[in-house]
Amino acid sequence: MSKVITTLPEGFAHRMVDWQRLHGRQSLPWQNTRDPYRVWLSEIMLQQTQVSTVLDYFPRFLGRFPDVAALAAAPQDDVLALWSGLGYYSRARNLHKCAQEVMGRFGGTFPRRAEDLQTLPGIGRSTAAAIAAFCFDERAAILDGNVKRVLTRVLGYGEDLAVAKNEKALWALAQDLLPEPATNMPRYTQALMDLGATVCLPRKAQCQACPVSTVCQAQAQGEPLAYPVKTRKLKRSSATLWLLWAVNAQGQVWLQKRPDTGIWAGLFSLPVFETEAQLLAAWSQGAQPEFITPWKHVLTHRDLHLHPVRMTGSAPSAPSCEGQWVDAQAWPTLGLPAPIRTLLAS
Repeated sequence: MSKVITTLPEGFAHRMVDWQRLHGRQSLPWQNTRDPYRVWLSEIMLQQTQVSTVLDYFPRFLGRFPDVAALAAAPQDDVLALWSGLGYYSRARNLHKCAQEVMGRFGGTFPRRAEDLQTLPGIGRSTAAAIAAFCFDERAAILDGNVKRVLTRVLGYGEDLAVAKNEKALWALAQDLLPEPATNMPRYTQALMDLGATVCLPRKAQCQACPVSTVCQAQAQGEPLAYPVKTRKLKRSSATLWLLWAVNAQGQVWLQKRPDTGIWAGLFSLPVFETEAQLLAAWSQGAQPEFITPWKHVLTHRDLHLHPVRMTGSAPSAPSCEGQWVDAQAWPTLGLPAPIRTLLAS
């Protein structure tokens, strides 16, 4: 299936730009702006997160942190609290660090070149290119998961993308396909994103709606779903977590701040234990434990088997593990992992 790409599809960039103008997404709240702060924020939020979810978080985040200076000046706990429920919390921590570096290294102004943007925390090559293309018309190629799918199908690029040199070669091809003049970069970049998100889908290629189907090698071969090729699979792991849901007579819940590394890093959580015995020993003065029905919480690389145990007690008794009593009115404002937030709200 693989072959050396010697000719590029004729008129590819022009077709994409024309299609986006007529059929692409035009009204998303982070579109139609040249503000790198808003573009950067949307790009980070959209990593491994559906547009429908980001539509809810994006305006709230801007309401609290309207610019990079406000974000940089905020405590990290406030950033994590507003991010709570979006998942992949390293994104939020890097977002905060990035804002501080933009203020410290670049005087509060995002650099204009992808090469410089890529030196900031949490901004990889594709995200840097997206910001530079949308905001500054730089001819820089993006290559996220959706775009890899579009380009490998159009080009008939069947090399294994799990091999670094093959992905590097695809980057070069993506760069060769960029439009002239550079003023077409914002719409072209958006076209790639739109096509991958709405037409050239992982399990369904809607070739009849595709503006480049007539120059698409995968369509010509009759096997669009054969692309992209990536053999290395993510290794999944699992962990069993026992969660102490301690409540005192005032209705306060015992929460601890998670370490800066590892699962739920930097968030507030119910205390986590490896075994039931360790959990029960942590609050010997707690009333008769109530074993909540356990459930599985699925992360990208890991399945978490959660076993909550609810116990009540009276002040001044407190669990022996690290933490603090938090009022029922206060915990909803903290940065909590989604399953913990759901549990406490039940």
